[in-house]
Amino acid sequence: MLTSAEVKKRALALGADMVGIGNIERWEGAPIQQDPRQIMPEARSVIGLVFRVCRGSLRGIEEGTFFSNYSAMGYGGLTYLFMPMVVMNLARYIEDEGYEAIPYGHQSDWRAIGQVGELRQNYSKPVAPGRAAPDVAVHLRIAAFLCGLGEIGFSKMFLSPKFGPRNRVGIVLTEAELEPDPLYSGPPLCNRCMACVRDCPGGALKKDQTVKVTLAGREVEWTDIDCNACDIAFRGGQAVEGEMPPQQSYTEKIFGQWTRPGWWSPFWKKPRNLYNTGQAVCGARGCTRACIVSMEARGVLENKFKQPFRRRKPWKVEWTDEELRDGQTAADPVAGTPAAAPEPVAAAKEAD
Repeated sequence: MLTSAEVKKRALALGADMVGIGNIERWEGAPIQQDPRQIMPEARSVIGLVFRVCRGSLRGIEEGTFFSNYSAMGYGGLTYLFMPMVVMNLARYIEDEGYEAIPYGHQSDWRAIGQVGELRQNYSKPVAPGRAAPDVAVHLRIAAFLCGLGEIGFSKMFLSPKFGPRNRVGIVLTEAELEPDPLYSGPPLCNRCMACVRDCPGGALKKDQTVKVTLAGREVEWTDIDCNACDIAFRGGQAVEGEMPPQQSYTEKIFGQWTRPGWWSPFWKKPRNLYNTGQAVCGARGCTRACIVSMEARGVLENKFKQPFRRRKPWKVEWTDEELRDGQTAADPVAGTPAAAPEPVAAAKEAD
C-alpha cells in the first residue's frame, strides 16, 4: 500500500522543495469551477508541491539591470519546464503503484473562468448536468494552504515558512488515500505590515478592501485585488486616460486603455513574453519583493542568506514627455528594429 511518506520522499527526490497532502474533503464547498472533484470524482488526496523561486532570479530587477531572468527562470522556465517534469514523474510513480493520478501544473490556459472567478462568456458549456464547464481551474494557492504548506498572505500570495512569497505551486490529484498533513499552524507568516500595499506600483492591493473565505473550517482574509490594475502594472505599464497614437503606446490596448511605461519599467515598449507568459517587468515589486524584505527583517523565513535581499535604495525611472513621444519609433526589444504598432487584444493573466 502506498504511503504518504513514500510519496513525499519521491516528490522531494524529483525536485520539489516542499510537499504536503490534503484529503479531498477539505475542498467541500469549493466553487464548482475550482473543485478538483469535478476533474477526478474518485479523488481521495491532493498532493501539493512547492517549488522555490530562486531569490537570485529577482536580483537583476532589484538592481534595475537584468529584467529577463525573473520572467524566464522565476516564471516561464520554472512553470513550463521544471515543474511539469516533477508532477508528471510523481504521477507516473503513483500510477505504477496502481492508483490513477493527474499531474496538474501551474496553469490552466483553457480555464472557463476569468481573473475573478467569473465564467467566460461564450467560451464553453458543461457536457452534462451537474458538471463544471471545461476547463476546471483548481486554485493552486488555496490548494497549497489546504495541503498544510503555509498560509495565504494579505496580498493573496501563498507564503511558505521556507521561502515566503517565493513559491510556485503544482499539485497531483490521485485516487490513492494518503495520510493528510494538518493545516499550517506555525508562527504567523503575514503580520499585515502592508508593505505589499505600499510598494505595489499599480495600486492593485487595497488596504481597506478585503475578501474573506472559509477554508477547511479556517477563516482566511486577503486584499480584494484590482486585477485590471495588476495586469497593467505587471507588464510595466501605466494606464493612460483617453486616446493616443497606437504606435506610441507601451503595450497593446489592455482593458480598453492605452499605456505608457511606468516608473518601474526602463523599457520604451513592453518586452516580448518569455516562455509564453513571462512578462513580469514589475518584478512583483510589492507582493513579492517588499514581502521578502519585511519577512527577512522579522527573521521568520527558514531559507536563510548571508546577505539581506535589499542592499540599496530602490530605483525609479524618470520618464520625460519627450522620451515618451520618442516611443513612437522605439526599437523592438528583441529584434532591434522599430516596433510595429500593437494590435488591441484582450489581456489574460496567469491562473493561480
